[in-house]
Amino acid sequence: MKDIPIADVRNFVLMGHTASGKTTLVDALLFKLGVTDRQGNSGDGTSAADWTDEEKGRKITIWAKPFDMVWRPKGGKALRLVMLDTPGYADFFGQVVAASSVADAALILVDATAGIQVGTMRAWKRCEVLGLPRAIVITGLDKENADFAGTVAALQELWGPRCEVMTYPADDKASVRDALSAEDSRAEDIRARLTDAAAESSDELIEKVLEGEALSADELSSGLRSSVVQTKFIPIFAAMARQSVGLDELIAGLQRLMPSPADRPIQNAAGDDVDPSDNAPLVAQVWRSINDPFVGQLTMARVWGGTLKENSEIVNATKEQKERVGTVYLLNGKKQDTVAEAQAGDIVALAKLKTTVLNDTLCASGQTIQMPPIVFPSPVVSFAVNPKNQGDEDKLGQGLHRVADDDPTIHVVRNDETHELIISGVGDVQIDTAMERMKMRSKVEVTLSTPKVAYKETVTSTGEGHHKHKKQSGGRGQYGEVYLRIEPKEPDAEHWFVDGIVGTSIPRNFLPAIEKGLVEGMTKGAVAGYPVVNTKVTVYDGSSHDVDSSEIAFKIASRTAFKDGMSKAKPVLLEPIMSVRVTIPGEFMGDCTGDLNHKRGRILGMESDDGLQVIVAEVPQAEMFKYSSELRSMTGGRGSFEMAFVRYDVVPANVAQKIVAEAAKTSQADDED
Repeated sequence: MKDIPIADVRNFVLMGHTASGKTTLVDALLFKLGVTDRQGNSGDGTSAADWTDEEKGRKITIWAKPFDMVWRPKGGKALRLVMLDTPGYADFFGQVVAASSVADAALILVDATAGIQVGTMRAWKRCEVLGLPRAIVITGLDKENADFAGTVAALQELWGPRCEVMTYPADDKASVRDALSAEDSRAEDIRARLTDAAAESSDELIEKVLEGEALSADELSSGLRSSVVQTKFIPIFAAMARQSVGLDELIAGLQRLMPSPADRPIQNAAGDDVDPSDNAPLVAQVWRSINDPFVGQLTMARVWGGTLKENSEIVNATKEQKERVGTVYLLNGKKQDTVAEAQAGDIVALAKLKTTVLNDTLCASGQTIQMPPIVFPSPVVSFAVNPKNQGDEDKLGQGLHRVADDDPTIHVVRNDETHELIISGVGDVQIDTAMERMKMRSKVEVTLSTPKVAYKETVTSTGEGHHKHKKQSGGRGQYGEVYLRIEPKEPDAEHWFVDGIVGTSIPRNFLPAIEKGLVEGMTKGAVAGYPVVNTKVTVYDGSSHDVDSSEIAFKIASRTAFKDGMSKAKPVLLEPIMSVRVTIPGEFMGDCTGDLNHKRGRILGMESDDGLQVIVAEVPQAEMFKYSSELRSMTGGRGSFEMAFVRYDVVPANVAQKIVAEAAKTSQADDED
């Protein structure tokens, strides 16, 4: 909005544990500042923030969404609030990652009855990673057993004295008081600590305080704001959003203390500062894409610098392609307002861009500036997905593609080894929600099942293999004989096939056919029919026939000889091993370590992280497919985990027996079909 300069824009993201009051605060601010004509409530489905069918049905926030509003106090400067609401539920943390990457600051909400929870710590850590200025809003003060002072003490114990109160509830909880202006002993104590926090922002103010001089109101505010930008000071606000208590003080605090888009230098991918001024070259970054049922594909972008105008030509610097901007939208839930132009700090939606997708950078024509890409969490839960009805394969593929476009933490791949279509994500609730959305939009129903494990086989010793393929059925026959030796190969060794033939027992022109036969033989090992890896094969002898020998004969001979030799080389079954980091409150340590041991896991270490316990372990992938729901059940939703493939390892004999038996049943069933 041209009438409000960048210095009076506050772009911030709301973060915190689920049910900490983020959406309630959004609805309260939208109503207070006149964007909506009634205060919405997610509990009865009237929330302007949680407006999608999935969010109404589950009564949780699923998507990160932007809101744009203006505060015009009497006798004061107007303040533009660009606000991003995010989910608190762990399965949708990818939305938090995206929104926080395009914000100038964060408000972390903490419920005064629940205190610091896993989602609170996850939000804090995300801010630390980004170096994001932040404030804390303590909510739920109207609830029974709410403890503002206890919550503040817990915050300061965990994150230190840089967390300090700016507003606090009056004794009757009908209002809140501003520590900078209230006249009581509590405010005086707080002001003394705020003075120290402000002084830390500059040598000049430190010197003034050390000399016993009082800071002026302007010096105090500017010093605190500078300390917030440097993350040396974390202001704490009190708010009862549903009753509209503390909202004026919160907004005033945002104006006074939080950075504008011009206050916090942002670097592009080349490490250069982006100029946020209106007349600078345009730089905008795509952080989310949505499919609107009326407008179509909407690309959501944060403007970092310059001016984005409607009906203009720009360039996608990532793709090196021109784009035509038509209408520029500001979003407030499902309400879309058109604007002529957008400036730094704005979150806008652009319709019908041709080549632009997530993480692309949009620039003024002639510019090649790119922003660092947003890095999303890796999937930790996977399902095999199949259409419930025959003939829906094409619709399934299209539907899954749209689901993955909506959420960058959802990956869809076809596993070439198990021949399954796999959908992976951050949690099972996220996958369930995505499947419901696909059913509604693409009219395709699916069944989800536990994926097959991509087992492999190898040998642990040396084995000799031999086969003579001889067939005579009238006319020209088939003849080929191969002797070979099988032994283990180091994973990084370059060559696996060795020509050890001496003399002319096998003509050289048949060696390619022998190698092809070995490759085919390695697709199904001798243990349970899984692919063979890390195996060296030396062909050292054989025989041929002047007339009957052929490529197909030697191909069959080498394939069968490989199976014979592998069975004598002490073959073993290999399984994928995952590196796992489980983050939990300390009281669940015993249950979680015991469960990981039960899953054949190997505990590598334990460490503390911001008051939580982290278990580092290696666990077979076969044991981890249901771990998302199991961990949630064990910890009451307070645990989280990360997982990545690390290597293949030998399957214990007792477990291998079951896998071999199951593989034999599957093979028999396939043969009968």
